Amino acid sequence: MKHSIIAAAALCVFSTVASADPVDGLWKTEPGDEGGYLHVTIAPCGSAICGTIDTAFDGNGNQQLSYENLGKKIIWDMEPEGNGAYDNGKIWAPDRDKTYNSKMTLDSQNALTVKGCVAGGLVCRGQTWTRVQ
Repeated sequence: MKHSIIAAAALCVFSTVASADPVDGLWKTEPGDEGGYLHVTIAPCGSAICGTIDTAFDGNGNQQLSYENLGKKIIWDMEPEGNGAYDNGKIWAPDRDKTYNSKMTLDSQNALTVKGCVAGGLVCRGQTWTRVQ
């Protein structure tokens, strides 16, 4: 009986780990025009993937505790397509206060290409984010 309980508990732990999406985690954006950057937490939200602004830094790497967009979703409705591809999402660009159609590609375990597009995907702007943890 004791072995059955331990086996069931181990199965629960392994199934939770196995169900985590490879893109889940904390990501650092590329620096903006003035050198500031963000840390974004990417995690499941329903059946999609979302990203929330976790921390903001200025051009000198100093944490900006008063950044007005902390906790705001920057990515939402991103659908996993398989093989590290994500599509049909939205991304909000804080520097322009605009929302774009978005897609992402997990290039490696520690590099994520994030793109926002307008005009049916003809005009896109993107960044490569690096994994923090």
